[in-house]
Order: sequence, then structure tokens, then C-alpha cells
Amino acid sequence: MTKVFIDGGAGTTGLEIRERLAGRGDITLIQLPEERRKDAAARAEALNAADVVILCLPDDAAREAVALIENDHTRVIDASTAHRTAPGWVYGFPELEPGGREAVSSARRVSNPGCYPTGFLALVRPVVREGLLQPEALLSVNAVSGYSGGGKGLIARYEDKEDPDHTETAFRAYGLGLGHKHVMEMQAHSGLAHAPIFFPSVVNTYRGMITEVPIHLSQAGGSVAALRDCLIAAYEGATTVTVNADTHAELFVERQAGTDRLELFVFGDDRHGQARLIAALDNLGKGAAGAAVQSLNLMAGLPENAGLRL
Repeated sequence: MTKVFIDGGAGTTGLEIRERLAGRGDITLIQLPEERRKDAAARAEALNAADVVILCLPDDAAREAVALIENDHTRVIDASTAHRTAPGWVYGFPELEPGGREAVSSARRVSNPGCYPTGFLALVRPVVREGLLQPEALLSVNAVSGYSGGGKGLIARYEDKEDPDHTETAFRAYGLGLGHKHVMEMQAHSGLAHAPIFFPSVVNTYRGMITEVPIHLSQAGGSVAALRDCLIAAYEGATTVTVNADTHAELFVERQAGTDRLELFVFGDDRHGQARLIAALDNLGKGAAGAAVQSLNLMAGLPENAGLRL
């Protein structure tokens, strides 16, 4: 039995992780009483008693939690952005690089990828690694997420009509200052020399995500078919990541909502020299809780897909 403590388990991601672990005979959850959930001594005790800790906390709190671990056996999966480019932390996207599963399996510290970077990196990293896209390429990434990605505060704005900030806006662009915290993660793990221009937005649906990277084939050094074949080869044998070759597929934000799958597409026209690389995922699934549970399974030596919604 693997003992797991979810620090921050009352948040959106923590609750989703708990649902995926419910009823499993190979996992024991360490749980604190509600009145001790924020007690530093109780948290420190639970952190040090666990085999694997999953942190669903703000960045500073996640760093503090890691500092509370005083032994050499507790392993950590951090769902915050605090350690996604930090030395000594393994990036928790096992399909992204050759040997990725082995790296996550043996890691003591794993950083859970962000939801937007998951789609972007899945599309871009293989084509950069295989030389179809040069590291100096200048890219943009357009992404639309369900409002649950903003946590309890944004959920309340959309669902609580008594909230003074209540909104039912169909589409809202944000991150207009081009300083979104996910951009550093996107550049660091893609191998790009320049950070992509990132256009995030939120729509009036609870969960789901579409991420798109438009590419001029003149800077990709190949055809639409070559880009698609590269992705197919990169994710051969993966069960959570698939490449859909249907050029008439219907794309909408909720396409993978409620699942832990990541579905990739390549659209384009060689005659016009343009391609659109698109990823569909659930911002709470492969973009958050599903990814954390997948890493937990690997770290604990359990079936990789146990508890996942595939």
C-alpha cells in the first residue's frame, strides 16, 4: 500500500485527484481532520509520514511544504508552478521525452505540468527534437480553457449569481500583458530559443481546453504530413496521448472534458504553406489531476493508467 498525502486537497485539483484515488486498494490516503487541515505541525507530520505527497497549493506554500519534509523517503509531486523549471525536479510529462517514464518512476521530486503547457509542448517538442522546426522559430500559441482552470475564485464568478463579480461572459481574453507564468515553462521544455507569444482565454464552460499553435511551413522544414507523422511516431504506444489523423474532426472546448486523455491534430495545406497544430484536453484531467495521478502510479510502481479516465 502506498501512503499518499494530498496537501491542499480541498482545492479544485486536490478534489479531482481524490476522486481518481477513491476506492483503490493500492493507495492509502492520509487525511487530516478539517480543524487541523491548515495546522503547520499536523501538515508536517503528514508530509513526513507519506510515501508520496501531492502538493495542490499556491507556489510559496508549495515551497514551504517541501521544506517541511525532513526525511529521505517521502517523494513529492508538485501541482503548482513553483518547481516546473527548477533544477533537480523531473517534469511530470512521461510521454514528452524518450525515457520520460523511467525518469518519473525513479524521481524523488516531480513537477506537474501546467494545463496550457501540456498541449503546447505535446505539439511542439517532438517537431523541435526531430529537426522539423528549428529552435529559433518564432511561435504563437492560442488557447481556450474552461473556467475551472481559474480555481474557486473564477468558478464562483461564473456560477455564484450572488457573487458581486458574477459574469456569464461567453469568451474572455486575459494575460494581455504577455507575462503569463506558463510561458517560461513552455520555452524551457520545448527547446525553443524564444518564448512563444501566448494568447490565453476562458470561456463559459466548466472544463475542457483547446490549444493551438499555427506554423508557417517555411520555418518547419517539412509538410503537413511530415508534422503529423512526427507526432504519431513520438507518441506511439502511449495510452493517454493520441494523434487523430481525421482532417474533418469537429473541435470544441469540451471535446476531452471529463477524461485524462490528450488528443492531437495537425491541419493545414502544403499549397498555402501553413499548418495548425491543435491539442484537445481537459484542463482538470491531463492538464492537472490526471497527470498527477499518472506520475503517482509510475513512482509507486503501479499500473500507469490506474484510476485514470480513459
